[in-house]
Amino acid sequence: MKIDLSGKLAIVSGSTGGIGLGISQSLAEAGATVVVIGRDTAKVEQALASIRQAVPSAQLRGLTADLGTAEGAEKLFAAEPRADILVNNLGIFNDVDFFETPDSEWTRFYEVNVISGVRLARHYVPAMVEQGWGRVIFLSSESGVATPADMLNYGVTKSANLAVSHGLAKRLAGTGVTVNAILPGPTFTDGLQDMLKDAAAESGRELRDEADAFVRKARPTSIIQRVADVSEVAHLVTYIASPLSSATTGAALRVDGGVVDSLTI
Repeated sequence: MKIDLSGKLAIVSGSTGGIGLGISQSLAEAGATVVVIGRDTAKVEQALASIRQAVPSAQLRGLTADLGTAEGAEKLFAAEPRADILVNNLGIFNDVDFFETPDSEWTRFYEVNVISGVRLARHYVPAMVEQGWGRVIFLSSESGVATPADMLNYGVTKSANLAVSHGLAKRLAGTGVTVNAILPGPTFTDGLQDMLKDAAAESGRELRDEADAFVRKARPTSIIQRVADVSEVAHLVTYIASPLSSATTGAALRVDGGVVDSLTI
């Protein structure tokens, strides 16, 4: 099986680090032209350099824009009016108690984690339908299925990603445009490493070992009993972005290491 995305233009939101950066690199490896987007110009340039180092032949474009806002989305649309592949990866998270989370935080999370993807899909999908081919992918989370007690606002937005992706897939029935959601579990991203730095310093473990210990403690249902690598998530996204996945739409695809203990999702 060979995944060939030559001639395809992919837009990946939130792509200067973590899973988004991994997805951008994987899509570039498959031959897609990838638009890397972030709020900080220096981080955008660093991401482009990182991908080019790993994939010297990568076809890349960079853009500085805050896609959590309508203004940022309009800046993207002006620079990149069309796309064949849209990966709605942009997202924020934190661990805060339900009773200490004000309305403003609920609103902020919903705007960034949900509405950003809605805006981008609303703009890019009509042209995909017109050409008879397209891929829309929402990055949800295992937290969208098993809402964590310490991140309710995050879990609710990830549940919303599932609802939007499934409903949009049905809305686009028969068009050749597929819409799917990817559900990562604990993944060894920069964000997770930052969260575990203090714990690693206290335990004396390497960050990767600390992350694996975190999974065993905080997500004991994990079957792989470790964090996933970013590439393990990115490779699934790249397959779903490819012509090879044409019969997969409206799906919630788990790459959570078996954290969600369910036969269905």
